[in-house]
Amino acid sequence: MKRRNFIAASMVAITLLSTPALALAQDVSKDLTASQLVKRSLDTFLAKDMKGWADLCDENVVVEFPFAPDAASRKIVGRTAIYEYLRNYPSVIDVKSIPTLKIHATNDPNVAIAEWSASGRVISNGNPYEMSYATVVTFRKGLIVNYREYWNPVAFMAAMSGAKF
Repeated sequence: MKRRNFIAASMVAITLLSTPALALAQDVSKDLTASQLVKRSLDTFLAKDMKGWADLCDENVVVEFPFAPDAASRKIVGRTAIYEYLRNYPSVIDVKSIPTLKIHATNDPNVAIAEWSASGRVISNGNPYEMSYATVVTFRKGLIVNYREYWNPVAFMAAMSGAKF
């Protein structure tokens, strides 16, 4: 009997230890409002945790940057694709702070809109990076299913001035 209990306890421990962080994050996310989820996504971004940010997304997330200079990056579909797109971001742009942030709840409890700004520098050329954003985010079961971010491509290109993203 003791052996059976030990084996059962071991199986539970193995299951708990092998539970992906993604599943745990999803469970916690289900209890947060859309506004709280947007705040968490921006905190994760500021922490330069691009894998963590991608893990906040649904497997089939649609991420849109309508004003991106590169047409190929205006719409990115899938958690893996957005991680591949963002994974080197911290080595290109060092975002040091989010000096302004206003999150608006909407009539749809699954949607929040954020007006925010990022401040930092472009690593390769030392240029300041100062950008204002308007972001519309839709959640389902605590995960981002659609992320649409508007920003100034002229300011972006000036900051990058030859640097590649």
